[in-house]
Amino acid sequence: MKKPLISLFVIAASLAWAQTDSTPVSKVPAAAPADPHAASAVPVLQIDAGKVTGKVSPMLYGLMTEEINYSYEGGLYGELIRNRSFKANPTWPIYWEAVGNPAVGLDQNQPLNPALDVSLKVDAGAASEKAPAGIANGGYWGIPVKPDATYRASFYAKSDNFHGPLTVAIVSTNGKMIFASAKVPKISPAWRKYTVRLRTKNVPASKDNVLEITTTTPGTIWFQQVSLFPPTFDNQPNGFRPDIMELLAAMHPQFLRFPGGNYLEGNTISERFDWKKTIGPVEYRPGHKSPWGYWSTDGMGLLEFLEWCQDLHMQPLLAVYAGYSLGGQHVSPGPDLAPYVQDALEEIEYVTGSTSTKWGAQRARDGHPAPFTLHYVEVGNEDYNRSSEYDGRFAQFYDAIKAKYPDLQIIATAPVTSRTPDLTDEHYYRSQEDMEANAFQYDKRPRTGPKVFVGEWATRVGSPTPNMAAALGDAAWMTGMERNSDLVVMASYAPLFVNVSRLRGQDRSMQWTTDLIGYDALASYGSPSYYAQVMFSTMHGDEILATDSHNIPTREWQPRPFRGRTPPPEQLRQIFFDATRDRQSGIIYLKVVNEAGAAQNVHVQIAGASTIRPDDEAVVLAGSSPEDTNSIEQPRKIDPRTEEVHGLSADFTREFPPCSITVLKLRTK
Repeated sequence: MKKPLISLFVIAASLAWAQTDSTPVSKVPAAAPADPHAASAVPVLQIDAGKVTGKVSPMLYGLMTEEINYSYEGGLYGELIRNRSFKANPTWPIYWEAVGNPAVGLDQNQPLNPALDVSLKVDAGAASEKAPAGIANGGYWGIPVKPDATYRASFYAKSDNFHGPLTVAIVSTNGKMIFASAKVPKISPAWRKYTVRLRTKNVPASKDNVLEITTTTPGTIWFQQVSLFPPTFDNQPNGFRPDIMELLAAMHPQFLRFPGGNYLEGNTISERFDWKKTIGPVEYRPGHKSPWGYWSTDGMGLLEFLEWCQDLHMQPLLAVYAGYSLGGQHVSPGPDLAPYVQDALEEIEYVTGSTSTKWGAQRARDGHPAPFTLHYVEVGNEDYNRSSEYDGRFAQFYDAIKAKYPDLQIIATAPVTSRTPDLTDEHYYRSQEDMEANAFQYDKRPRTGPKVFVGEWATRVGSPTPNMAAALGDAAWMTGMERNSDLVVMASYAPLFVNVSRLRGQDRSMQWTTDLIGYDALASYGSPSYYAQVMFSTMHGDEILATDSHNIPTREWQPRPFRGRTPPPEQLRQIFFDATRDRQSGIIYLKVVNEAGAAQNVHVQIAGASTIRPDDEAVVLAGSSPEDTNSIEQPRKIDPRTEEVHGLSADFTREFPPCSITVLKLRTK
């Protein structure tokens, strides 16, 4: 995933790569063969249940993630305090406010340790019973308060002349409501960690709140690693936000590509995702700047990514830094690259090694003795034409990884000739019409060479999250991937998350529009595209059935000019579909996308099936217009509904609503 100025080049390069070969594989015609004497003829979808054209990849639907749009900091990662380690700005403790009138500032002479090498000095010499003094943090656009919930607050502190106590409290922004508080009786002269529990009562949920640490006793205190965690998913320490995890669990993802694209590379080599600095106790993680313009504490480190996989029963897809950073710094193949290759081998050992290995033992010390299962390693991110040396760098990584871990599947992020990767990673960010126009590109792709991993893709319509038009484009594209999942074996939408608290202006929470799941400090929601993903990922078989179609209606579309040339108009299909079958149950899953603004009767013909049960169900996602969408205020304006279906047979007609995605279940046993 690229910054906007880079993304157009990336898309163009990706399209050029993806469409170099066009040997046809006949499944569904890209141009519908209409009857010239029946312009208004009913569209016909044909399924040959007696002909299996391929197997649905069990790994097809997964997740791609990186630190963008406050995905972890202020998102999935449970930490509520912003700039908890005071390293987000080198000169001032941004996101912290003084309570009362203390003197506050950063102090590099009182570090907690070499990783957290600065602290916050609070001179509360004028504090009194009538004038409490201290510090407050408003979190990521608010501290969420929920009723009857227990929060864990902690911080490191020291003082030579302060005798206490300190009061830790969650307070409304206007100061009128104290939701929970606790006291720390005294502070030691040496650095020490202090922890308190804050329990709310039966109060209304709210987000316009802050965490305060104050005193009525004069003195000077130094603080570091100030933290506030709400209840987390499965009550895990340093854990994840439950509501977002539940949204993800509903997708039944099979894998997680991490730690990201740009986030893996960083703007410079020193700002890459340096995995060794992200493991161990959080107070020994120095953090680093995200390429999307804000500070990452690395509370979401390598082990947390792996535990995320474990929580949702996903396979990890590990991307390793391949010697190229976004600002142009790169490492040439050969001796200079060798340390980075070794670093990748040690990262794989941390993930998979037994406790008898150096890095497997380190993982055990970090709290996870059992090794993780790993099948996929990706070398770099979006390296097409950004560095002419990727081919050589890939070969060096490929040889070293295969020599030590021969069973690992190695993924290339650009065309290479020096080695044959197991998979190639292709990225597509397109308009609704572009997605629909390219929904058949994999039907034409030869089945020789590496398998395909569509590691990032999205219909970019709608902000901050996709609208119904985007969901229609997504669904059309997914019918093509699913129909060709003998070739496209893995795919993941991107970006996954966006904090919708402040969409514009300085200190905005969104850097990239059109993101699958939105949230603020208190609530979260899935977009129409999210529900399309849920429908596709949870309702499919393991066999791809042969299909054909006739009389498919079209509309004219004018593609955008490209490289100074205006392409001719195209006729876009308005109905997309694919059919898969669960071999064990006999259920055929017919997915139909009607992108038109009017309901459409469709004639469905099924050959090769002994019987079709007349009564079953359909799951339908529909909007009254393409612009309809979900939001924090209306989180379920568009969501799937399940309805009974009658009159099913080997030959039936059904009306599909306008702007709709339907999964129709057809039972053949």
